[in-house]
Amino acid sequence: MNREGETTKNLNLGTRSSSTETIHDPSQVLVVGKSPINRVVVSKIVERSGLRPISESPDMAARILRTLVPGAIVLDGGPDNKDCDGLMAGIETLRRASGRQNPPVILLSTKTGTPESLGLPSVVDVVVAKPITPERLQPVIDRLLRR
Repeated sequence: MNREGETTKNLNLGTRSSSTETIHDPSQVLVVGKSPINRVVVSKIVERSGLRPISESPDMAARILRTLVPGAIVLDGGPDNKDCDGLMAGIETLRRASGRQNPPVILLSTKTGTPESLGLPSVVDVVVAKPITPERLQPVIDRLLRR
């Protein structure tokens, strides 16, 4: 069983979705990807930074972003960097509402380069090439959340 059911219960989204209140929690990092194994690996790295990960599939993450503005978002782009494309509009809306580049977005990619050189949406701040290791990802998380 994956963590989707557990996280949904813990966040009590049923009662929050009925109100228009949005919760801002800079200590939480939304970890999104189709692979539960990759989400667990990334969540452990997030925890090493002293933050609380919320591990979700792209579909569940879209629901969470309606009620929660996390401190950062880590997207696993999958083999073609498109696994989380359905979230981009929602993330862009959050960032516009904040008036700045919050929450910062990290894309985990099979390709190396900058968001611009890879033709990624403007909401992606940093690309971290796979394989994902604590030495690669943790400094990026730390830097983005302390800017």
